[in-house]
Amino acid sequence: MGSMSAVAVAVLCAFAMHAGFLVTNAQLSPTFYNETCPTLSDIVFNVISNASLTDPRIGASLIRLHFHDCFVQGCDGSVLLNNTDTIQSEQDAAPNVNSLRGLDVVNNIKTAVEDSCPETVSCADILAIAAEVGSVLGGGPSWDVPLGRRDSLNASQALANQNLPAPFFTVDQLISSFAAQGLNTTDLVTLSGAHTFGRARCSLFLNRLYSFNDTGNPDPTLNTTYLETLRGICPENATVDNITNLDLSTPDQFDNKYYSNLQQLNGLLQSDQELFSTTGADTVDLVNSFSSDQSVFFANFVVSMVKMGNISVLTGTDGEIRTQCNFVNENSSATLAGVASKDPKVNLVAQSK
Repeated sequence: MGSMSAVAVAVLCAFAMHAGFLVTNAQLSPTFYNETCPTLSDIVFNVISNASLTDPRIGASLIRLHFHDCFVQGCDGSVLLNNTDTIQSEQDAAPNVNSLRGLDVVNNIKTAVEDSCPETVSCADILAIAAEVGSVLGGGPSWDVPLGRRDSLNASQALANQNLPAPFFTVDQLISSFAAQGLNTTDLVTLSGAHTFGRARCSLFLNRLYSFNDTGNPDPTLNTTYLETLRGICPENATVDNITNLDLSTPDQFDNKYYSNLQQLNGLLQSDQELFSTTGADTVDLVNSFSSDQSVFFANFVVSMVKMGNISVLTGTDGEIRTQCNFVNENSSATLAGVASKDPKVNLVAQSK
C-alpha cells in the first residue's frame, strides 16, 4: 500500500510539474492496433530483448532515435529514411552522422511486423514502442504508448541540423530548443534523464577536458577526479572510436543516478551539467527533485515521453504506412520540396536547400 501511495503521489507531482502543459492527441490511442495487429507489442519486445543480449546500449539508442525523429518535422519516421535521388537523409545531419544506432534493430522489427501484419504498422509507431521497450529493459518505467502515427514521405536534413539540441548548449539554448517543439523546462530536465544510460563519443565533450571555450583550461564545472578519468579515456587526439558511459554510476541501468551525478559535477556532456550548474536556472530545483525521488522522475518521464511522441504526428490519410522503414513506398512521390506538409515552415526550409 505504501509503494502504491508513493506512485500515486509521484504521478500527481508529474502533472503538477508540467503545470497544464501536457498535450494529448485524440487521434492516437494505445489500442489502435488491437484488432489489426494484436501481437505488435510482443513482436517489438522480443526483437529488442534479443538484441539487448549482445548490445546493452540498444535501449538507450532506441530512445535517442525516437527523440531525434520527433524533433525533426514531428514523430513521423523521417529519421529512418536513407538517401535517394530526392531525399537527403537526416542520418547525415551533423547531430546524427556516425552516431545514430539501432537502425538495424528497427528494420528487424519492421520485417517481423510485416510478416505478421503486412502494410499495417507505421515505422513511426515502431520507434515510439521501441523507446518504451528500451526504458523497460533498462529498468525504467513502462507506459501505454499512444499509436496511430503514419510515416512521412520526406525528410529534412536542414531541420535536423537546426532543431536537434547540441551537447554544448547552455540552459537558455536548451530551453529554446525544447520550447520550439512545444516542450517546457520540466520536459527538458526529464527527457535529459534518458542519459542515465548509454554511451557518448569523446568528440562530444573533448573541449571540456582540455580547452573549454578556447580558454586552454578544463570546464570548471567538471569534477576534477572525473576530469582525470575522462582524460584517460579521451586523450586530446581521441578518435570517433573512443566512447564512454553517459552515467559513470550505473551505465546500463535506467534510474535517477543521472541527476545525482550532476549534483556531484559528474555530468558528462556540457548540456547535461548546465542543468545543475547554471546559477539561478529553474532546472536546478528539478534536478534536485528527481535526484531525491526516483518515482517522481519516472512519473515525469512517462508524461514527457507521451508528450514528445505527440509532436506533429501524421494521422488519417496523411503520409503512408511504409513497407520498408528506410524508403518511401514505390507509389509515393517523395521529394523534399514537393510533398505537402502540415507545417508550411518544413517545406520552406526544404526548398531553401
